[in-house]
Amino acid sequence: MSRRVTVPEVARLKKMGTPIVSVTAYDYTFARLLDRAGVDLILVGDSLGMVIQGHKTTLPVTLDQMIYHASAVVRGVAQAMVVCDFPFGICQSGQEVVLAAAIRILKESGADAVKIEGGVEVAETIKGLTRQRIPVVAHVGLTPQSVKSFGGFKVQGRDESGAEQIVADALAVEAAGAFAVVLEGIPSPLAKEVTRVLSIPTIGIGAGADCDGQVLVLYDLLGLYDGVTPRFVKQYMRGGETICTALEQYAQEVREGRFPGPEHGFS
Repeated sequence: MSRRVTVPEVARLKKMGTPIVSVTAYDYTFARLLDRAGVDLILVGDSLGMVIQGHKTTLPVTLDQMIYHASAVVRGVAQAMVVCDFPFGICQSGQEVVLAAAIRILKESGADAVKIEGGVEVAETIKGLTRQRIPVVAHVGLTPQSVKSFGGFKVQGRDESGAEQIVADALAVEAAGAFAVVLEGIPSPLAKEVTRVLSIPTIGIGAGADCDGQVLVLYDLLGLYDGVTPRFVKQYMRGGETICTALEQYAQEVREGRFPGPEHGFS
């Protein structure tokens, strides 16, 4: 990748049939590595509530925390698009609050776009932002901020009425002006159908191989998070084990007086 990824570039990737690569990030160091690896879109997800803060859900994350982490990610990026999640509670608080939050995110963090969970019920919210030229990524299917009403992190759209609702949600957010939509935790055939009927890109997570792109949580991908690993996650390394081994070696060398050595000191 040799140029900054923008909203028109994301649309072009779908048109060209080039899969969109997306990963979450929450800090400067990992953002630099993702950018260097050629990731197209970096999502500063409220998943940080679980993998960074240790909560059981994403619900406790605040707007100030999202802005803090997004600003760190933006400082590490030269080419990838940075999208920042709206935390729980913003969309439920009225359009004035929504617009003020989006403005804060873009001004204070430097992110390129915001992401909003929900379908038909947030279409007017999305429309209000896109009318102000604020880029929005939508998110339908298994929306983690609705985990309490879903009764847990469960696959959505398995029955006919559920599938019809997800199609309706996807069409509604497209009509409202979202430039892309995350499809999470839905059956692969349904994701394929949604991708077929939409003109905007779909980015899947637990939605099969027929979406226009894929996103994974960084800490899942690297094997760093020791919570529940969803079926749809592929761990590309066992990072937790590698890091523990290194730390154990460091602790042993300190205790045995082998670190620091002469080469690590100053004369």
